[in-house]
Amino acid sequence: MLSNTISHSTHDASEDERNRDIKIYVNGEIVHRDEAKVSVYDSGFMLGDGMWEGMRLYNGKWAFFDEHMDRFFNSCKAVSIDVGMDKAGILDALTRTAAANNMTHDVHCRLMLTRGIKDKPFQHPKLSRNGPTLVIIMEHSKPAASLQSAGITLATVPQVRGLPMSQDAKFNSHSKLNCVIACLQAEQAGADEGLMLDPHGFVNTTNACNFFIVRRGEVWTSKPDYCMNGVTRQKVIDLCRQNDIPVFEKHFSLYEAYGADEAFLTGTFGAQTPVASIDGKPIGNGNERPMIARIQSLYKSLISENTGSSQL
Repeated sequence: MLSNTISHSTHDASEDERNRDIKIYVNGEIVHRDEAKVSVYDSGFMLGDGMWEGMRLYNGKWAFFDEHMDRFFNSCKAVSIDVGMDKAGILDALTRTAAANNMTHDVHCRLMLTRGIKDKPFQHPKLSRNGPTLVIIMEHSKPAASLQSAGITLATVPQVRGLPMSQDAKFNSHSKLNCVIACLQAEQAGADEGLMLDPHGFVNTTNACNFFIVRRGEVWTSKPDYCMNGVTRQKVIDLCRQNDIPVFEKHFSLYEAYGADEAFLTGTFGAQTPVASIDGKPIGNGNERPMIARIQSLYKSLISENTGSSQL
């Protein structure tokens, strides 16, 4: 029987009462969260037919906006969803929503676009004839301090990251059932999140984040063949290369992961989150995580450079 207790996760945030009264963008209108609704005929609700982006606002500027938009527009193009506006239009919608909420810093946004409302409750994309549905949810959101001190526990799960011709993990798709199943499997195993393998049995990602290990001064992450197309993942790889930290995109097994000196997750929300254990096996030497600390410092400097923020 499943516990009703919500497990620790990479998306744990400090409680902020202001989020009870936020305003949400729905197809050009900005309304109180209690009034923000989409149709039961919407293709996102009905089929998970849509794409999304998670972004963070610092000092009034969206970090790595161009990179997020490149991924978003490429994903929509790949599945023939007409966004209905260009990048400048998306930025205007984000700016309006942030202003309506008086938000400038430590804000997390989920931008969601679906194929839109269907004429009938069936699968065919041509039944969505009324244009896309665009929703923007912004929250005052800062990662909980416990994420850094306690770290995340992982359990290897049966659910795998599939082949690109089944559902390419590079899509930030609304269809996240495989990740939900992996998270449930991890929870049933007593862990915070699921460590997912690729179809060949090599370590890939978790259900929510990209995964890195540190071995003998080297940083390893999975090859990009099956993993999520993470913006933060790529920034970490770039920072390592620019700062003479050996970094490799490679196939590696649980054997190497269990024996890692350090391990961490990357994502827009948590940036770099330490991993405390995998399948009950402690990673490294307690809270001594020098490589993670170095990468976190480099990443904070990069955010400051990109957004002009000195408040990190």
